[in-house]
Amino acid sequence: MIQFTPPVTEPDSNSLKSSAEQSVHRRRALEASRGERASIDWLMDRHLPGLLLYVRLNAGHALRTRESSMDLVQSACREVLKDIDSAVELSEAHFKCWLYAAAERKIKDRARFHAREKRAAGREISFEDCMSKADADLAWRGCASFITPSHAADAREELARLEASFRQLSKDHRDVILQSRIFGYSHAEIAARCGRTEGAVRVLLHRALARLARLTSAAGSADAQQ
Repeated sequence: MIQFTPPVTEPDSNSLKSSAEQSVHRRRALEASRGERASIDWLMDRHLPGLLLYVRLNAGHALRTRESSMDLVQSACREVLKDIDSAVELSEAHFKCWLYAAAERKIKDRARFHAREKRAAGREISFEDCMSKADADLAWRGCASFITPSHAADAREELARLEASFRQLSKDHRDVILQSRIFGYSHAEIAARCGRTEGAVRVLLHRALARLARLTSAAGSADAQQ
């Protein structure tokens, strides 16, 4: 799992939200700190798809057979909302970093808990049990920045193929996709974090996305032939 730390600068101009959007996000955070339900819902609706997808891709199969991905997400959101006053002056990029860092802590904490407990395999639950269609649809929305969704009737099928394909990628490919498409880091930020040039990051990201698309497409074709 990537050590999740906030970017030291804002994303570059290609990925940076407009000043108006940044102002809206800060206003919504301020209103949420006052307990305004509409703004809390707005923040969650904006960030929940990517956050749920991040948890699905990083929790690992062992943890996901014991914990609902949505429960982990909701726990992270509750933690952030308890301290929402601290987010009033944050940009959207830094708010997102804060939220995802909370999710990362939840994943690690629950993984350690289950490692200690060594729960019996008979108490495990399946993917279908812990991921409702509505939650799968929500997570699938988080894929929009790096994969073209198909018109499958059940997003759970698509999400399962994406997760399986993602696990087949190299660590470098997984990391660059997460940092660029999920966390929202710029090429410059990624380059600084991993010791590469911006050009090398662009090439790495292009290859990673292309391989993920090929794997996912191949998995879909194989399923259609069964």
